[in-house]
Amino acid sequence: MTAGDALRRAAELARDRAALVEAAPKGLASVSGAATTDRRWTYVELLVDAEACARWLLARFAPGDHICLWAPNVPEWVIVQYGAALAGLVLVTANPSLRAEELRHVLDRSKAKALIHVEAFRGSDMTAIARIAAPSLDHILIGEVAAAIPRHRHGSPLPAVSPLAPAQMQFTSGTTGRPKGALLTHRALVTNASLVATRIGQGGDTVVTPMPLFHTAGSVLGVLGAVTSLSTLVLPVLFDPVLMLDTIQRERGTVTSGVPTMLAAMMAELDRADYDLSSLRILFSGGAPVAPELLARVEQRFGCRMMSVYGQTELSPIICATDYNDTQADRAGTAGRPLPQVEVRIVQPGTHDPLPLGDQGEIQARGYQTMIGYYGQPDETDLTLLADGWLRTGDLGLMDDRGYVQVTGRLSDMIIRGGENIYPAEIEAVLLRHPAIAEVAVFGIPHPTWGETVAASVRLREGLATVDHQQLKDHCRSLLSPQKTPSSWFVASEFPLTASGKIQKFALSQQAAEGSLHSL
Repeated sequence: MTAGDALRRAAELARDRAALVEAAPKGLASVSGAATTDRRWTYVELLVDAEACARWLLARFAPGDHICLWAPNVPEWVIVQYGAALAGLVLVTANPSLRAEELRHVLDRSKAKALIHVEAFRGSDMTAIARIAAPSLDHILIGEVAAAIPRHRHGSPLPAVSPLAPAQMQFTSGTTGRPKGALLTHRALVTNASLVATRIGQGGDTVVTPMPLFHTAGSVLGVLGAVTSLSTLVLPVLFDPVLMLDTIQRERGTVTSGVPTMLAAMMAELDRADYDLSSLRILFSGGAPVAPELLARVEQRFGCRMMSVYGQTELSPIICATDYNDTQADRAGTAGRPLPQVEVRIVQPGTHDPLPLGDQGEIQARGYQTMIGYYGQPDETDLTLLADGWLRTGDLGLMDDRGYVQVTGRLSDMIIRGGENIYPAEIEAVLLRHPAIAEVAVFGIPHPTWGETVAASVRLREGLATVDHQQLKDHCRSLLSPQKTPSSWFVASEFPLTASGKIQKFALSQQAAEGSLHSL
């Protein structure tokens, strides 16, 4: 079905159930320009507004047109997402933190016919940036959309939209280069969201998610995961650990999510203040591997079961997930099993020859949820999406005889020291076992003799005694062979991140080469 079909189904089955709830910090004026914050929609109300938005959009655009939405997590984002789906438009999503040159790249690459945006966010004059990025484009303030909805609640019927039609163009995170626009279908997004919700045990829940709507974690797992499971979506306008924990407490949230960096920030806040999180029963995370030590810490602090999802934008986005009933060892040590209707294989990098179970290689996937392609980039598409339908993830991993997949790193992250392949994820898991470390990134730096050597940048836990690099080195040597022990050590208060929360290791390597990282 399409995203519009999913909303119509939910409005029929759960008419007066809360569908969408806005959560904003106290004292923050409405980012979208609405008169109030903390607004609420039932499923019927959300469908009425989404259909009105679709009529308004069709008065300006034709089915198949691309429109770009550049805004934070405001309720109007969700209404425009559904409105574009019902109108047969392709929604191009853009990170609200983009600067003018970055936004211009998204608009030019996607061939968007309009830019819908908020006036300002977090001190950034987005109207001014939009004028610089695309002075001749049709600019629409998101408040104009909200104002137009009451005038279009009655009118002509909406067009039929095929589930196989493109629904969104999501730009990849850009860990290794300029983002590419992955074109994704309705069927891929709706089905994937539904299967993930089923796998983690979500149904009729109150879902509090801080994941950005411009990313598949927000607009697919959050928005479409809620509608297909008849759940209530509670939408914090931005990620703030106090706002998140307050909202879970106030709304009696039963499901929440976050990348590891978000979870670490919320746990630090839990160390400072008391929150009633007794309603929570599910927490799921993706975007970066979850170390066993982090999973144990999260479950203890949040008092609920934690699951992991694994995938990427090009796969709409999830291919594997752990199950609510999986053992803690499987939930901590694996990415779970493939979802229904997707094939997964582990191949020899460069040859695409399948490897035996238990051998490490590149993870590839094939199924309904693979992207149509990178929009306007056929050569790049052919490098990622093979002729027989297999999609190269660029991730390293292995599969056991039960079908459980372990993600061991990125092909691009692999460190080659003196001809030996070293995988950062193994070293990171060891370092996270040290009580002083909250987060860690292991990466390679060039070396004239060895080709590359191993470096580690750590973020230390608050309130604990300081630790020096020799102590961490000794810790590694007790658990790892000598060549895997980092020879360069750095300390950071935060890491350079992609929009989806992945650490940009190429940026750390560049900063190390420039001498701009702080030595431990």
